[in-house]
Amino acid sequence: MKGLITKSTGSWYQVLDQETGRFYEARIRGKFKLLKSRLTNPLAVGDHVEFSLEVDDVAWITRIEPRKNYLIRKSVNLSKEAHIIASNIDIACFIFTLKHPETSLGFLDRFLACCEAYSIKPLILFNKMDVLNEDEIELVHDIEAVYKEIGYNSLEISSYSKLNLENLKELVKDKVSVFFGHSGSGKSTLVNAFQPNLDLKTSEISGTHLKGKHTTTFAQMHFWDFGGSVIDTPGVREFAMIDVEKEEIQHYFPEIFRKGRDCRFHNCMHINEPKCAVIEAIEVGEIEETRYFTYLKLMEEAEENGNK
Repeated sequence: MKGLITKSTGSWYQVLDQETGRFYEARIRGKFKLLKSRLTNPLAVGDHVEFSLEVDDVAWITRIEPRKNYLIRKSVNLSKEAHIIASNIDIACFIFTLKHPETSLGFLDRFLACCEAYSIKPLILFNKMDVLNEDEIELVHDIEAVYKEIGYNSLEISSYSKLNLENLKELVKDKVSVFFGHSGSGKSTLVNAFQPNLDLKTSEISGTHLKGKHTTTFAQMHFWDFGGSVIDTPGVREFAMIDVEKEEIQHYFPEIFRKGRDCRFHNCMHINEPKCAVIEAIEVGEIEETRYFTYLKLMEEAEENGNK
């Protein structure tokens, strides 16, 4: 029998029989856990699998189909391990909030680099536009222009004022989408705006730290009445890339890779080499420093992981 993983709590799974539309509680055979990998979870929401039914309609997952892509984050307790958040994604929506909570550009850049690395189409959603003043709105416009120049699509939205929600609905219609962002950035509120009957629990912002409190504790796929589905995920603090060589990192920053073709040395790493076109572009403002700092940090992490 063929199925789709629609929920993962870490200890069990929910699998959808795609022929009958019936959901089953599912377990995995031990052999999945023996696969050599730096991942902490053998299966993820979005995975296509084969399963069999045994006593009490418990499904036993026997095979996982090859993934076309996936997004991963660093494991909470194991810094050198990673956890797959979702797989087989058509469009990954990053929810950026200028405040309540504040989203860093470094966090956004890590997300985009992961999308590049694992061949996922990203979309930047500038959320909570209704709570910003004129200066803050102008800042969002500036950030939006930077990423548009690189080649990334974005949309300014608000779940409360309904700003551009119809446009976003058209973009995710009939696709497997996933919403990412910090806790409190408005992921569940956005899902509820599209599908009110789901009534997902939403988080409050801590008045002390202006950060969101976790409400979604596991990944789950929800199906839109208008076609397609969304994978709702727990708040993610840091994205990760595993089994990536230092030399590959520049491929995941389109503007750095493009400018790197003009470097004096074909194997330039854009750190301290002479006649480096990338460093020159940063000095004159053609490449954003914040992007370059994230690039250097990922280079460091790739080297550390390679030496372990």
